Amino acid sequence: MFDRSECEVLSNRSGAVYTLAFSKLEAHNSDVPAIFDRILPLNVVANTVIFYVAARIYLWPQLSRLRPQQILIPILLLHSTRHLGMMFLTRGATYPGLPPEFAYPAAFGDLVTAILAFVAIPLVLRGSRAARPAVWLFNVFGTVDLLVAITTATLYNAPIAMGPAYWIPAFWVPLLLVTHYVTFVLLWRRGTF
Repeated sequence: MFDRSECEVLSNRSGAVYTLAFSKLEAHNSDVPAIFDRILPLNVVANTVIFYVAARIYLWPQLSRLRPQQILIPILLLHSTRHLGMMFLTRGATYPGLPPEFAYPAAFGDLVTAILAFVAIPLVLRGSRAARPAVWLFNVFGTVDLLVAITTATLYNAPIAMGPAYWIPAFWVPLLLVTHYVTFVLLWRRGTF
C-alpha cells in the first residue's frame, strides 16, 4: 500500500517508530469534500437513537423486576472503562493536529468519570448510604463531560484528526449517553440501591 519512502517517520527516545503522515493519505484527504468532515454528529445522533431503542426494547420492560444494583453495576463497570478516552492524547491513536481544546478536556474528563464510576461500585454493592450521592456525582459529571466533548469536537472540527480514536465518539459516546439516561431514571426513583 505505502512504501517507506512515502512515509514521514519519527522515532522517540525508546526507539519506537511513529508514522505521522502518508503522502497518499494527505492527497486523498484533500480531495474529500469538507462536508464529510462533519459526519461525526450524524454518527452520534444515529447511534444514540439505536442504543435508546435497544434500551427501550430490552431494558425498560425489566426495570420493575430488577433491583437498581442489577442495572447500575453493569453501567458503572462500562463507564469504568472510560480511561480509554486518554487515547486522545496518544500518538498513533490520533493524527497530528487534534485540537488540544478538545483532546485534553475529553481525555481527563473521561479519566475522572472512570474513577468516579469505579469508586461507586462497592458503595452500590454494599447498599451504602453514600451510594446514591456517589452515583449522582458520577452521572452528572460524566454526562456533562460527554456533552462538553461533543460540543468542543464539533466547534474545533476535531474528527478530522481523531484517526483511529474516531470510534470512541462514533460508537461509545452514544452508548454512554443512553446509559447515563438510564442511570438518571434509576436515580429519580425513590428507594435505596
